[in-house]
Amino acid sequence: MARTKKRVGEIQYETLSPESSPVQTYKVTLPANPDGATAVPDPRVHDGHEWLYVLSGRLRLVLGDQEVTLGPGEAAEFDTRLPHWLSATGAGPVEMLSIFSKEGKRIHLRARPAAK
Repeated sequence: MARTKKRVGEIQYETLSPESSPVQTYKVTLPANPDGATAVPDPRVHDGHEWLYVLSGRLRLVLGDQEVTLGPGEAAEFDTRLPHWLSATGAGPVEMLSIFSKEGKRIHLRARPAAK
């Protein structure tokens, strides 16, 4: 599979999964935004379910009436029909993994019990 990169405004997306996959995976880079911590959010909604994992930087995530700032190693999962908005908060960009299901399926982890 060839990785593709595209830009939407100042946001860069690198495709990590086959286009035919029902769950799309991207490496997303949000540009540095020194005013991101105080910027007025412009939330969006769309069908689907998303899981985010922050690789580097600080991510401001607004979900409905709630807000959280995530750092490297932190994750969030949400229904994208809930109004949401993302921004870097600081001098550096945010790099994150985004796993997205357009059908709205939640991410399920498979784990086996530890062998005794």
